[in-house]
Amino acid sequence: MLFMALYLMRLSNKKTNQNKTDIELIDYYKQSGDMEVLGDLYKRYIHLVYGVSLTYLKNPADSQDAAMQVFEKLRVSLKKHDIKNFKSWLHVTTRNHCLMQLRSRKNRRTKTETDISVIENMEYSTFSHHTNETSIDNDLDLMKKCIENLHPNQKRCIELFYIEQRSYKEVSLLAEIEMKKVKSFIQNGKRNIKICIEKNRE
Repeated sequence: MLFMALYLMRLSNKKTNQNKTDIELIDYYKQSGDMEVLGDLYKRYIHLVYGVSLTYLKNPADSQDAAMQVFEKLRVSLKKHDIKNFKSWLHVTTRNHCLMQLRSRKNRRTKTETDISVIENMEYSTFSHHTNETSIDNDLDLMKKCIENLHPNQKRCIELFYIEQRSYKEVSLLAEIEMKKVKSFIQNGKRNIKICIEKNRE
């Protein structure tokens, strides 16, 4: 928070904008692109932005980063929108930014969980012999490379069934492959991935 405050102080050391309304500052910024004007405007609500960010992100460091990122967004957003109530608009903008950050975290977490689930579902037991994260990361990278080297139909079925977690019926429809062949491609794909990984480990 201190860093953000110092940054804004550096942007704006003038007192000429103190008596101007939010809308007046916004209009002037739109016309001039003057960052000092934007800094003066943002300083009025930096505690609001930080407070909203802290409510959603639950972490002071992340909230400080969010405050900086929201400020950077304003440079472009203010020129695009016709804003009547800057405080309310900024509150919504900050909230949406934080929700996007949380969604991004969730997606990264889900991706990691999916990778682990794929490993478990494909019954690749050799992973259980590894106890350090570097080995597991290497195995994940290797597995992805082996999937890429599969026959196109096997690759498509494996991705749909394990990574996208589709049913056999959905895989059949999406890949346009008969149900019996889908199961065969998945079984053969699993076997080929295991062979590929073991071969590259040697």
